[in-house]
Amino acid sequence: MTAGSSPVLEHVPPSRPVRAVAVFCHGGTVASVEPPRERALSLLRMRAVEQFVRRAAADRGLATYLLRYRVAGWNGAAADAFADVRWALADIRGRHGDEVPVVLVGHSMGGRAVLRAGGDPSVRAVCALAPWTPLGEPVDHLRGRTVTVLHGRGDRWVPAELSAEFAARARSAGARIARFTIAGGHSMVRRAPVWHAFVRDAVLPGAGLAPERADLRAALDRGDLAVPL
Repeated sequence: MTAGSSPVLEHVPPSRPVRAVAVFCHGGTVASVEPPRERALSLLRMRAVEQFVRRAAADRGLATYLLRYRVAGWNGAAADAFADVRWALADIRGRHGDEVPVVLVGHSMGGRAVLRAGGDPSVRAVCALAPWTPLGEPVDHLRGRTVTVLHGRGDRWVPAELSAEFAARARSAGARIARFTIAGGHSMVRRAPVWHAFVRDAVLPGAGLAPERADLRAALDRGDLAVPL
């Protein structure tokens, strides 16, 4: 790991016994060894998503964690955000045991990190929001995993074509994957309620706490890669 402060898992314990866990991972930048800024939009938006899902699942036994990275950058081969997600998964196993299912949610660089970590034995599903998936990003470890992707069609920071290419390769590798698109850009501000509801409807079934939404299930079963919302 790149030198720096330790990662942090922000957590509000659920009111019921824990049946499943969701980990929320915010975005970042290509290269930086500075800690994430407290008022960074990517962090504020992911915190809002986590809070929405936590409220929606308050009576279902879902424990939600927001991961705060050590540093704001991916940093090439160091893949710092991925390293921090792996740390978080190990920490959560220590808290909840090996049998509690985990769903990973990530935006932008966080989307890349959770997709990389999707092969972990604890992970049942991954939800990637406008994920930064450069050409050649590995996919074979996602075989058998349920993966949902949502990307803004007007994204100028991370072109939507990148997640389309990634999703096609992941489907060929055996992932149960569906990719959806939405009007707007990278920040998830435009039509924020749709982004929030999408994550809720991916997390709860992925955690085994609710049935899959009919349209989402149909898209996953068909392997659709460009469903407009």
